[in-house]
Amino acid sequence: MLVNMLKGIISGEIEVIDLAQPLNEQTPVIKLPEPFSNTSGFKYLRLSNYDDAGPGWYWNDFVAGEHVGTHFDAPNHWITGRERDGVDTIPIKNMIGEGCVIDVKEQCAANPDYLLTKEDILSFEQNYGHIPEQSWVILYSGWGKYGQDPEKFFNIGLDGMPHTPGFSKEASQFLANERDILGVGVETVGTDAGIAALFDPPFPNHHYMHEANRYGLVQLANVDQLPPRGAIIIATPLKITGGSGSPIRPIALVTR
Repeated sequence: MLVNMLKGIISGEIEVIDLAQPLNEQTPVIKLPEPFSNTSGFKYLRLSNYDDAGPGWYWNDFVAGEHVGTHFDAPNHWITGRERDGVDTIPIKNMIGEGCVIDVKEQCAANPDYLLTKEDILSFEQNYGHIPEQSWVILYSGWGKYGQDPEKFFNIGLDGMPHTPGFSKEASQFLANERDILGVGVETVGTDAGIAALFDPPFPNHHYMHEANRYGLVQLANVDQLPPRGAIIIATPLKITGGSGSPIRPIALVTR
């Protein structure tokens, strides 16, 4: 019963893990090369702070891009999913699923351009069982520890490109078309590798996931606290009409 779940949360038998990075004006934000438009990031607009503008209250407006900080990618974010769901039309039940956490942090430490392979996925399934429907496949790269350090987070090389891990084309196609998942989650600034603009097609995870009406969870924190299987991840974007994405504060429920 749901009431027993609540009792477990209160007692600590079920741990609630915060999967969001802090969101502020220093949050690392993706930067596209010219001539492409860039998001404005996150900015506070102070309204009052117990002062003449509002003596009894503190509050702010803020400006933020849809794809800033820990955020949700909807299928209509990408041209291959342009006729698919936005954050306002995604079925609400599709914001809740089991986390399947594939640990490749050692590979990413040795090679920041590491791409998850289909073989990595099949190896995970040999150890932990078939990836079930209604699940989030989370790439545990270890990149979350750089979430507040833009230099290390983007890892710009001498070639001027970011060097961060992601999914191979084959892994993206396999997950999008051969596993009935909700989508994927990453600790990096996007669901594709930093050098994925050079791939064919460019940014294959975006291409295939959103084409299949699947989603992305981006810039996750505390992935190291999740088990390989069994965590329930809840990720609810704002209901922005026609929105392609939204900052979120996802949580995971883990039985200890």
